[in-house]
Amino acid sequence: MFCMIKTLIALALAWMAFAQAPPSGHTAPPEQAKVKPVNGLPNPYETVRDFGVLPDGRKWGSVSAINVDADGKSIWAGDRCGGNSCAGSDADPIVKLDPSGKVVQSLGKGLLLWPHGMFVDKQGNVWVADGRSATPEELQKFPGAAGKGHAVIKFSPQGKVLLTIGTPGVAGNPPDKLNEPNDVLIAPDGSIFIAEGHGVQFLDKGAPDTVARVSKYTPDGNFIKSWGGFGYGPGEFRGAHSLAMDSRGRLFVADRGNRRLQIFDQEGKFLDMWYQFSRISGIYIDAKDTLYAIDSESDDNFNPGWRKGLRVGSAKTGEVWFFVPEHVSKRGSGMGGYGSMGEGVAVDSQGNVFGGEVGPIQGVTKFIPRLKR
Repeated sequence: MFCMIKTLIALALAWMAFAQAPPSGHTAPPEQAKVKPVNGLPNPYETVRDFGVLPDGRKWGSVSAINVDADGKSIWAGDRCGGNSCAGSDADPIVKLDPSGKVVQSLGKGLLLWPHGMFVDKQGNVWVADGRSATPEELQKFPGAAGKGHAVIKFSPQGKVLLTIGTPGVAGNPPDKLNEPNDVLIAPDGSIFIAEGHGVQFLDKGAPDTVARVSKYTPDGNFIKSWGGFGYGPGEFRGAHSLAMDSRGRLFVADRGNRRLQIFDQEGKFLDMWYQFSRISGIYIDAKDTLYAIDSESDDNFNPGWRKGLRVGSAKTGEVWFFVPEHVSKRGSGMGGYGSMGEGVAVDSQGNVFGGEVGPIQGVTKFIPRLKR
């Protein structure tokens, strides 16, 4: 009897330990715990939901790919064809919205499966990171979804394919393949930077072949180098989810699984890392080096103490100035918790901020400055 009681107590203690242990992907670098959550700053923006109307009565799907046109006032957004995938769709997933929200151009029909990141270069060309290939279920239902994803495609403003990096539909390593490209950025000299490795943000441990890297290419798409790798240390990633570059040419990487920004030079030399902008899904740096970091993921499990929201500050000093809280929603974005906030972020020349929404709230949200700059 005594032995049975000891066994039951041991089982109960084991269950309590299991129940209290964080699920996979909840681990963060120890430095992150030392940073006080930034939730209580002023909000100088008016939130306007449902910006933009798609043609033919089409409803918005998930939008994480979003960027500003070369004109500084129009917005390009990557809609996942009314849902969370373009498998079986004949819609143009990439749309250009004028300042009133009217679609004035669209492109990409039949060429993209899961637009995830986007960059518009000085010539107005639209670069799209197509983040994954079709699942077995999608292929069974829509065989035409084969041969898409795991690629970055450069489109002219009119939709002509100018360059493809990676082998569409096939995951792999450079020089000829990509693996879950999250975002793409074009430097002032035309160099191409691609962030890879999406699902790794949910891992606590990586395998030798786990992809978590940034790759650099020449302006015409020839591979130069990669850096990174799965991990918690400087220069390592658990989901290089978004890219931005400041006026000094420093490359900012939203290392979402590690709840931080990492900063590099253009050869991949580690320079700094910041935790004060939270668990960032998307980043944008404007011409004045104002940094916009949008957090669609934080909750009491994945980032205790931090709220989802938009944090605005300085790319020069790392100071956080403003905080825009999450929208109310019946179900939380990201992995749950309270409320929703977008994944992608872009800012026009007037200081209007646009968030691409993924999850329970979809489409595009506009944040209008209450005081014009």
